[in-house]
Amino acid sequence: MVALTSAQVASPGRAAQSAQTIEGFVNAALDDAKISPLHRRVVALIAAGYFCDVIDYTVFGSLVPFMLKSGFASGAEVAAIGSATVFGLALGTAAQGEISDRFGRRFIYQFNLLLFGIFTILGALAPSVTLLIACRFIAGIALGAEQPLAFAYAGEYAPKRIRGRVLATVHFIGGACVWPIGTGLVLGFSGLVAAMPSVTNSADYAWRGVWVLIGVAALIVWVLRYSLPESPRYLATHGRGKEALTVLTKLGIAGPTQPLSTDAASNTKSDPFSVVFRMFPKRVIAGMICFTAFFGIAIGLGAWLPNIMNGKGFSITKSLQYTLAMNFAVPCASLFMMYALDKFGRKITAVCAFVGAGVMAIAFANAVTAIELMAVGFIMIFFVQVAGNSAQIFASEVFPTNARASGFGWASGVGRLATAFIMPMILWVQTGWGLTTVFACLASLLFIAAISVTQLGPEAKQKSLDEIAPPTG
Repeated sequence: MVALTSAQVASPGRAAQSAQTIEGFVNAALDDAKISPLHRRVVALIAAGYFCDVIDYTVFGSLVPFMLKSGFASGAEVAAIGSATVFGLALGTAAQGEISDRFGRRFIYQFNLLLFGIFTILGALAPSVTLLIACRFIAGIALGAEQPLAFAYAGEYAPKRIRGRVLATVHFIGGACVWPIGTGLVLGFSGLVAAMPSVTNSADYAWRGVWVLIGVAALIVWVLRYSLPESPRYLATHGRGKEALTVLTKLGIAGPTQPLSTDAASNTKSDPFSVVFRMFPKRVIAGMICFTAFFGIAIGLGAWLPNIMNGKGFSITKSLQYTLAMNFAVPCASLFMMYALDKFGRKITAVCAFVGAGVMAIAFANAVTAIELMAVGFIMIFFVQVAGNSAQIFASEVFPTNARASGFGWASGVGRLATAFIMPMILWVQTGWGLTTVFACLASLLFIAAISVTQLGPEAKQKSLDEIAPPTG
């Protein structure tokens, strides 16, 4: 443990003579740090947990045809299962921000993954739709805590010059590669089960087995993440300066050479909810709109995409194969973001991508042949992912440390809650007015999101987090 001696932290009476506050020193040290082995371990384990989060809801669309074919659930019941997960996501996303901003990132980060792993496995073994819906709701609550913390936690460790690249790397590993891997997992596992002569209802074993595998993977990551330390920025703003300096030492960062003072932000007692909605209402509302558009397409449309392909005359296997091909756009989008976010900035990247996604959504509705569907779908998914994840990374940077998870959590939570309604509405609009109307509505939402990105806050490219949103007392 590194102690805060009189040479390191000044008494309140000497604060005026101090060159820097404890939170100022910690933030500046992290902003200018070189990448250490601990940095890499933090990013890797954050990305691994994020992988479990994203693969769960990305495979749902691929599991839908098997759930229907097995006779376990009807179309309406499948929509209810998906909506229950998203309702849980919304609740967990909003609630975790308040908890982690008050009590720390690490505890809630570990608890949510344990809860998710257990209830994902229980859901896979559920004998009825009702029990599955209940398990998916609880698993969704745990999932909701993972994503906001992934970006907030990683961003608080990242040096400012490459923060965009670090967060894009977290997304590439945990949120991008998972799309083709998830679809490939369903294809491979379902094919393996179908080849077993002793299995009478291979479709039932397919969707259940995939969720068991995801739950087990989450529990493995939960064990590995025990070694992660708390965020130094969080510690420095919550009266735990000694622990913050200890973590800096583990990162290979030298301690202070001058006395450090404390101020109101060094041990903040502020309410994160109040900070977000009193000081940054425009930013959080803009984030809600951006997340609604992103999750509405990525989760809502993604859940029905294989079924839409199936409705265009392609078999379930062909639909999954075409969806797999289109999903390779996600890692491509993430690789592009590694360059674009720190080169061009968050705003311009997200705005252009939202507009491009809206245009391609309309084009996808009018695609007919397999080649047209795959080509246009690939470009559409590329733009959707660049837009949504650029906005996510941006939103994780525009709130102060003592309210960062809350601001991101409320924006993301409302966006996911809206998706719970968008998912069944896609089927309802398609049934009543056709597929073209569905994509016209989604395109309009994407164009509105492009405008909203401009209201998220000041451009964050290569800026200190404290420069974008200073911590408050």
